Amino acid sequence: MVVTASTCRTETVFDYSWKHVVSAYWNRYPNPSSTHVLTEDTIKREVRDGKLYSRRLLSKTNPVPKWGARFYNNLPVKIVEDSVLDPVKKTFTTFTRNLGMKKIMKVDEIVVYSEQKDGRTLAVRRAYISSQVFGFSRAIRAFGIERFKVNGNKASNGFNYVLCRMFPQDQLTSVTTTSQSTTAASQFGDVAVATTNAGSTSEALKRTAKIGYEFCKCHASKIAQLFSVRN
Repeated sequence: MVVTASTCRTETVFDYSWKHVVSAYWNRYPNPSSTHVLTEDTIKREVRDGKLYSRRLLSKTNPVPKWGARFYNNLPVKIVEDSVLDPVKKTFTTFTRNLGMKKIMKVDEIVVYSEQKDGRTLAVRRAYISSQVFGFSRAIRAFGIERFKVNGNKASNGFNYVLCRMFPQDQLTSVTTTSQSTTAASQFGDVAVATTNAGSTSEALKRTAKIGYEFCKCHASKIAQLFSVRN
């Protein structure tokens, strides 16, 4: 039987150092965007040739579309995740594959996290999706690609949430002053200037808005104190 696979590639840049991204990776769950991840267990870990090799077993579930109910029920699926951490090259590669429902839809995913020249971390995600369901394989592969894209966005949002909570000061360079409001203003100003120099005005505005949003999430309590009125 010839099984044709569909492929998909996405890229995500995290505004955190590679070291912090790798550290946060082991603490990704739970987060608000990962309610479909039920369990995670590390079943093997060892160091060989200066590299860290790990194997984990995860249990995930996703809502089944109406047309998919004829093929399988909405039951948790076991996922095997193998990873290799290379501290010399500063790369972290994960390989995941589903153990159940492979004849219906088999998903092999490879993600490579690498350090960039500007200190940020690039995640390149590739998925290879195949199906052995006669007459429906093309539709199932197309569905798998779309779900991969949606889940990829959720995974990135959830990962950023964890990074922000673990390393709230890593994304922005703090300026020490006697006033908290002055510190916040300086941070936003520095980011705006740096972003404007890096790209076009429209891109700068988008990036500044994104960073401002992440800053507010991480420092919501402090901001509330700054603008509170005491009787």
